[in-house]
Amino acid sequence: MTHVGQPVPAVNQPDPDGSANGSASGSHGAPGFKDVVMAYVGLTKPRVIELLLLTTVPVMFFAERGIPSLGLVLATVVGGTLSAGSASAYNCVYDRDIDEQMRRTRRRALPRHIVTARSALVFASVLAILSTVVLVVWVNLLSAGLAVLANAFYVLGYTMVLKRRTTQNIVWGGLAGCFPALIGWTAVTNELSWVPVILFAVVFFWTPPHTWALALRYREDYAGVDVPMLPVVVPAREVGRQIVLYAWVMVATSLLLWPVAGTGLFYPIAAAVLGAVFLVEAHRMWGRARGTEDLSVIQPMRLFHHSNLYLSLLFVAVALDPLLKL
Repeated sequence: MTHVGQPVPAVNQPDPDGSANGSASGSHGAPGFKDVVMAYVGLTKPRVIELLLLTTVPVMFFAERGIPSLGLVLATVVGGTLSAGSASAYNCVYDRDIDEQMRRTRRRALPRHIVTARSALVFASVLAILSTVVLVVWVNLLSAGLAVLANAFYVLGYTMVLKRRTTQNIVWGGLAGCFPALIGWTAVTNELSWVPVILFAVVFFWTPPHTWALALRYREDYAGVDVPMLPVVVPAREVGRQIVLYAWVMVATSLLLWPVAGTGLFYPIAAAVLGAVFLVEAHRMWGRARGTEDLSVIQPMRLFHHSNLYLSLLFVAVALDPLLKL
């Protein structure tokens, strides 16, 4: 596969997906107890979990049209954390061969042999069982079923089928990351409606710009292990164009929540302002990518960090809107 763009320097920093990179003490000789504990934590990709929970809890506030039961929020957060951590750990087990070759991921627990594949598989399975029990017993069966469906799609659909076979891997594989919006809603209402479906769609259209910006930064990594992420197989200007297209649809979808859910004025104003800022940054990156393949000029990580901030603040607005109406 053709390698496109500038070489990626070696990194000794936390992975953008939140996986643990290990510590100095674990890099020489046998790993200590702390190294092993941190390795297991790293398998769950904590930063990914943070982002998923940020799209779960605010939706619970919106579904309640106020402040939901603290016990229900706690049970949903615990169940969701265990579920997402399980999916991430399964992903680490399956992808350990390519993780060992990629600079961004080669200091994860499995490539560094701090945790064995079998132990990681057992760990992932235990988390999956615990998450299902927590959600069934303390939340409801519908939310538990959605969590199981999300995990199955992420592991079987994205990790095992889509990721290594198609440039559209993250478009459809990203569906799994949209489920927390549905789970947050059903945890409160025990039913589905168009409101969480719109928020589901916002995350769906947000995922490609977010992930492609990161993949553009690390495209040499993906090219080296034959993972056909879009930035590997098309020029940066085309990546920028598609990011802009998805960004426009994402912002338009976010504004649909206003008429469909009957929000107050706070939400649409916040969504419009946040969307405008994101669109400006997306267009700027596309503009920089039209004339060069130099990543130091394109600066895709600027958009990556903007995307995190956009989604975080948008869902904070989702939570605050009903409180402000009260």
